Amino acid sequence: MFQIAFMDILKISEDYVKNLFKDRLSSDYTYHNLDHTIQVVDRIKILVKEENIAPEDTENLILAGWFHDLGYISDCQNHEEESKKEIQDFLRQNHFSEERIRKIGDLILATDKFYKPQNHLEEIIKDADLYHLASEDYFRICENLRQEIKEVHHQKFSKLKWAELNVSFFSKHQFYTQYAKKHWQPEKEKNLERILKSIKELKQEKSEKNAQNKDKVLLNKKKLEKLESPERGIETMFRVTLNNHTKLSQIADSKANILLSVNAIIISIALSSLIPKLDAPSNSHLIIPTFVMVMFSVICIILAIMSTRPKVSSGTFTRKEIEEKKVNLLFFGNFYKMPLEEYLWAMKEMMTDRQYLYDTMIKDLYYLGVVLNRKYKLLRLTYTVFTVGIIVSVVAFVLAFRSVTT
Repeated sequence: MFQIAFMDILKISEDYVKNLFKDRLSSDYTYHNLDHTIQVVDRIKILVKEENIAPEDTENLILAGWFHDLGYISDCQNHEEESKKEIQDFLRQNHFSEERIRKIGDLILATDKFYKPQNHLEEIIKDADLYHLASEDYFRICENLRQEIKEVHHQKFSKLKWAELNVSFFSKHQFYTQYAKKHWQPEKEKNLERILKSIKELKQEKSEKNAQNKDKVLLNKKKLEKLESPERGIETMFRVTLNNHTKLSQIADSKANILLSVNAIIISIALSSLIPKLDAPSNSHLIIPTFVMVMFSVICIILAIMSTRPKVSSGTFTRKEIEEKKVNLLFFGNFYKMPLEEYLWAMKEMMTDRQYLYDTMIKDLYYLGVVLNRKYKLLRLTYTVFTVGIIVSVVAFVLAFRSVTT
């Protein structure tokens, strides 16, 4: 088959990749984009010349360089595999042999950050892909990668954490080719020194900031200590009342569980012992009593469940609501979806306002009482239904048996 000339296929592949990147790659990819691809190809061209690579292998490496990150257009998680599929389709359209297609695909897979190169060509593309570690523009490129991770993978790193991760990556990375070891390794070490220096500065800045925050905390603590403490009698009243409410709620839940268990047992016995026997004509007189007993038990179970079913509110509040003293911060349902910083701020606002604090505690007791009232009303209704159900069921069974004997 006719094969396109060396320079022609490289020009065609370059135009093909550039057009795909411009038309289809998301702007969120601030690192794995056309600029990075061009840089990798340029470094491949330097390495193949310095390492005396054969023309066909040179062409394979450059083609792999152009396509190695094209998979980010469709799947960032498996971009090497997607890039391999892209170049396979492209090369088949341009009449490349399957053996060369396989070799070029393997070169793309070698750019995986955890992959250890197995031959000289894989070492070249691996070094070219990570050349930015030795670049004079390393910090700008690295910041682009941090921004990409934030936008695409939704992982946010502080400057200090990011610098520490880079140091870890530097310690695990190595250049493989002789040219890279000789010319790029020294520049990489300079960048590592710059990172270590920035870490030292960031830690010092963090330490100073923590000291300032500690001073603020101590100042706020002193302000709180100056606040007038609630009288002991008021504290005792709130504590005793809250304990009573809690115990009454536990008693209500216990009673509901008893009713649930008893009625579940009744239904189980009915389903296993009575209902299977109702098919017999001699037991037809038991159908209505059994149905009555089961229905009353089901109603009791539903009412018991309703009495114990929790009700949770939206879990959010606004600063305006805090300023207007409309939120009960002592009930978890009003804040469980809020960030910790917002809740801390709100609690401190409440603790510095004695009237707001007392009003909140009173509201908390009030709404606990409302919940208890609902529970005990439903429990009273459940016990009534259970009592009536037992009486009606017994009467129904008696009448059923009497009708059979007469």
